[in-house]
Amino acid sequence: QLQASGGGLVHPGGSLRLSCAASGFSLDRHNIGWYRQAPGKEREVVSCISSSDASTYYRDSVEGRFTISRDKAQNTVYLQMNALRPEDTASYYCATGLSGSLYGSGTYYYTCTTGYGMDKWGKGTQVTVSS
Repeated sequence: QLQASGGGLVHPGGSLRLSCAASGFSLDRHNIGWYRQAPGKEREVVSCISSSDASTYYRDSVEGRFTISRDKAQNTVYLQMNALRPEDTASYYCATGLSGSLYGSGTYYYTCTTGYGMDKWGKGTQVTVSS
């Protein structure tokens, strides 16, 4: 089971840390993606991290503001979100995929950045950025 948590209401410029926790299996053996979906919009990838070489991906609009990381002991992947903007408002989801470098053959990059082929999806957590 996969569960995202840590969402909430925050003012523009504020920070939140989202957690993606797993039970029954180790996240350390999976690539992890964070995704978001705002009302009336398509789901979009936010960030990915590889389990094989720790390579990471960030969408352009969050580069430099968000950081994805793993805590093996806690079996959790985090998404630290700083300098939040109203346009970051969405439901955020995490998902697992097969292990592989994001910058190797391209397969794992495609899988994580599109979400197609990611095999486990957790329930989302709502992030609202508003003054």
